[in-house]
Amino acid sequence: MDARGSAPARVELTAAAERLVGELTRRHGPLMFHQSGGCCDGSSPMCYPRGEFRVGAADVLLGQVAEQTPFWMSASQYAYWKHTHLTVDVVEGRGSGFSLEAPEGVRFLLRSRLLTEEELDALAAQPPLLTGDRVEHGA
Repeated sequence: MDARGSAPARVELTAAAERLVGELTRRHGPLMFHQSGGCCDGSSPMCYPRGEFRVGAADVLLGQVAEQTPFWMSASQYAYWKHTHLTVDVVEGRGSGFSLEAPEGVRFLLRSRLLTEEELDALAAQPPLLTGDRVEHGA
């Protein structure tokens, strides 16, 4: 749990990823992340202008990261990752051509760790995660 006693974040950014999200937000406006369950590029978090990628009932909102950026994950992928804390990092190398950071010569990358029993208990006491069919345009 965090210092205020509320539930822990399921996802956060490294300082480098936060700087890049800030830069991309200034250039492209409000952003969103989506983590699919696909292979190849689908295994990396994808960054889009907010609303460009349509989320639905098969997507869950893990939380908001820097610049009030929603982080979505496909529900099927979440079923495998729900016991983990995710950290979005940025590394050199070209990722997907569809994700906004691709022209920068870097790509977003997920790092994970298992949630502690205390974190799992705190998260279990929270309301269920929102799905994309309950939130307008990936906001």
